[in-house]
Amino acid sequence: MEIKLAYGKTGLEVTLPDDVIVDIIEPRYVEAVKDPVEALCDAIRNPVGTKPLKELILPTDTVGIVFSDITRPTPNDVILPVILEELSFLPAGNIMLFNATGTHRSSTDAELQGMLGDDIVKNYRIIQNDADDKGSHEFIGTTKSGNKIRIHKKFLNCDKKILTGFIEPHFFAGFSGGPKACMPGLAQSETIFRNHNAINMDSANATWGKTYGNPVWDEALEAAKMAEPTFIVNVSLNRDKKITGVFAGELEKAHAGGTAFVKENAMVPAEEPYDIVITSNSGYPLDLNLYQSVKGMSAAAQIVKKGRSIIAAAECRDPMPEQGGFSQLLSNADSSEELLAKVRSKGFFMQDMWQAQILALILQKADVYFYSGNLSDQQIIDAFLRPCHDIGETVRMLVRKHGAATRICVLPEGPQTIAYLKTKKTSK
Repeated sequence: MEIKLAYGKTGLEVTLPDDVIVDIIEPRYVEAVKDPVEALCDAIRNPVGTKPLKELILPTDTVGIVFSDITRPTPNDVILPVILEELSFLPAGNIMLFNATGTHRSSTDAELQGMLGDDIVKNYRIIQNDADDKGSHEFIGTTKSGNKIRIHKKFLNCDKKILTGFIEPHFFAGFSGGPKACMPGLAQSETIFRNHNAINMDSANATWGKTYGNPVWDEALEAAKMAEPTFIVNVSLNRDKKITGVFAGELEKAHAGGTAFVKENAMVPAEEPYDIVITSNSGYPLDLNLYQSVKGMSAAAQIVKKGRSIIAAAECRDPMPEQGGFSQLLSNADSSEELLAKVRSKGFFMQDMWQAQILALILQKADVYFYSGNLSDQQIIDAFLRPCHDIGETVRMLVRKHGAATRICVLPEGPQTIAYLKTKKTSK
């Protein structure tokens, strides 16, 4: 049986044995809108819960527009030109673009040009969030849970604020997009760490497809509202990374419309758990590194039998990455159990501890075999994973181990699909 996994920019062809039961779970394919520029214009001019964008902006206003960083497939080069055209009555000097990196590294000049286009890079001021630069962030309030919210000063100083983003299932925030452009996107590191703390990560509600009642998402919304966003423009995408829907207007209402649309197409039931789940991390740029690839493993973990196996494929062209604390956390632990105990220890805060915690939780449930053209076997082993050089051969080995009745599931698009067990209560 031939399957194709989303992997890098070109995909990965895999041959599976013909004598095993294989189910393929993927989102319902949604056709792209015929004219994305027209769809964006229509949504911006007919928004949900607020006036059209032009009517919200005064000729003397300064405007901050937040865009997703390189780890997201958001079509910034399509979205931003439409917004900027709507704001063409403003001088370019009145508009600042903010790269919502959160704790990720800054984008290179070449990456910015690829994400935004040469004209935008040349004509507009671009500010990249540096979460470790305390001086560039300002305290704006304390959340119900006690988290002190600090957001980029220059964004807060803008008269009007626009959030953009891409809505997809998210493994601990429920869905991306919406408030996440502001927090963690433009937040200071301690604010992010406390939102992504071990207690929140252990919550059953911090999971795929869950927003309200999810401690991570609830606080992100609370923080974003403190920053007083004027307008949001979010999109949904299909497997070809083409726009399938545009959701614009008031933060909460527009994002809710987008998550409902995505959930309907991406939430897929499974009758019972599988012995082997093969997953991708949705291809480039989502499989940029091992850190991001935990999402695909988490998607598989939702439907794998305890004690069985996950096979994950991710290109990882920016291998670990070395920036941030993820690699350090892995190298300083001798086992996934030790790693989990460390991040759960009282008072422990470190960048990327949340990703390490989720990886450790996945490894408590299943062995993970990892296929990547850019990670060495030792790097994979140091992450408590098992190197996989041939997915088909690994499947054959596991079938011999688990027996002829081995059930296999493939998630070709990885975390673009929220697979769940019918017998398991799910939050909608």
